[in-house]
Amino acid sequence: MKLILSSLATITAVMTLLVNAALAADPAAVATETATNTVCPVTGKPVDPSITAEYEGRKWSFAKEACKTKWVKAREDSLYQKLGGKGAIDAAVEAFYVKVLADDRVKHFFDDVSMDKQRRKQKEFLSAAFGGPLPWTGKDMRKAHAGMGLTEVHFNAIAENLVNTLKDLKISQELIDQVVAVALTTKDDVLGRPKK
Repeated sequence: MKLILSSLATITAVMTLLVNAALAADPAAVATETATNTVCPVTGKPVDPSITAEYEGRKWSFAKEACKTKWVKAREDSLYQKLGGKGAIDAAVEAFYVKVLADDRVKHFFDDVSMDKQRRKQKEFLSAAFGGPLPWTGKDMRKAHAGMGLTEVHFNAIAENLVNTLKDLKISQELIDQVVAVALTTKDDVLGRPKK
């Protein structure tokens, strides 16, 4: 049963990421810190400005009340929210990179990387992958990691550091398993393996 639930969580997270990626093509579907969206993040249709919801300091607008209900429920049910939302993702990424930059197996990959930008992009990616409201706007995982010479050892080191970070933050094993399941969906792309 646990495996089934974990698989469902993975499928949900991946589908959310794909939907968010599709909506990312239209910036009007995303509420900013200072303005609400003008395109419904559920349907892609123009919004009714009287139908709104607040989430993490942003005001989101929707085409119909049913869209709002669906979107709010998706936030509540998301792995992103179960992990603690933006604040928790931010804290986890900061702690994660402390571990990664101390790990001799992988730290050299970050020698010439702007770590401020890396942390920001990682927070954005994980938020989208775990069902947060903001779409991923960066490169796909295959392009982002192309030519780096990454191996199974490197992927496993990153996964190990992620798991240890989540354990340090007292995240339940059930949620850690869901995070790992989502991470595993990127493995072939990160390692440049043929698509299945």
